[in-house]
Amino acid sequence: MNTKEKNFVSAVVYLHNDGARAVEFCRAAAAELEAHFAQYELVVVDDACTDDTVARLREWGREQAAPLTILHMSIFHGLEDAMNAGLDAAIGDYVYEFDSTELCYPASLIFEAYRTALTGNDIVSVCPRSVCGGSKLFYSIFNAHSNSAYKLRTDAFRLVTRRAINRVHASSAHLPYRKAAYAASGLKMVDLEFDGQLTVKSRGRFNLALDSLTLYTNFGFKASVTITLCMLALALAELLYTLIVFTTGHPVAGWTTTMFVITVGFAGLFAVLTIVIKYLSLLLNMTFRQQKYLVESIEKLQK
Repeated sequence: MNTKEKNFVSAVVYLHNDGARAVEFCRAAAAELEAHFAQYELVVVDDACTDDTVARLREWGREQAAPLTILHMSIFHGLEDAMNAGLDAAIGDYVYEFDSTELCYPASLIFEAYRTALTGNDIVSVCPRSVCGGSKLFYSIFNAHSNSAYKLRTDAFRLVTRRAINRVHASSAHLPYRKAAYAASGLKMVDLEFDGQLTVKSRGRFNLALDSLTLYTNFGFKASVTITLCMLALALAELLYTLIVFTTGHPVAGWTTTMFVITVGFAGLFAVLTIVIKYLSLLLNMTFRQQKYLVESIEKLQK
């Protein structure tokens, strides 16, 4: 008697010069899916790999039973845009998002995430208990200024339902940060923890962090207000200093003080303008850029 789950699941895997580790990861993920699901697919996103990652994966894909789709990106897009392309290609009722091929957690958590989703959770994140200082700092700032009821944290992978994917795509055609979009969707989220730590860092995380703070929190607004108040306080202090010097009859050579005030004032002005420009560039990019990503070709492999 076949007791495997009948729901169709997709596993989307991000690849960029992962070498032999990509095959090892896909083999482990496919084995776990094969053991528990009657129907599943692997969708790997080749984000302009320049090493032998794709060749190794293609050789493995011809030998295993599950359908393997290789999405070849035309140019390097980075994690978020490449994974958005993979999500658009996936057809599963439940979709695993593997942002990294680092298998630092028990493979059994892959099915455990699915079982957790069946209890009414649309987004299940599998998270390490230990995280590095940079990630901890980012998420502490993000969560402190976010309007979401859920606190984001570093995760190794996540499982999302088709309803969650449809919900976030209905709110925005372009998702610069999927994790924050899921948290803002209003659907139920839950975390599963494991003992371990992510060690592999992807490119472009700093820019992604800035974009995420700008789009999904009020951190930029609060920062601009703080800078403005500091500049106002400095201007008042300089005014008070000028009045004291004038009333006491002890004038000081003025050009140094004047230049100091002008320099600091312009520094504050440009800091505020930088934040405003960041908002405008993101809004223009999301409003007018119709092509979210460029796919060179799609390759389907099956034994």
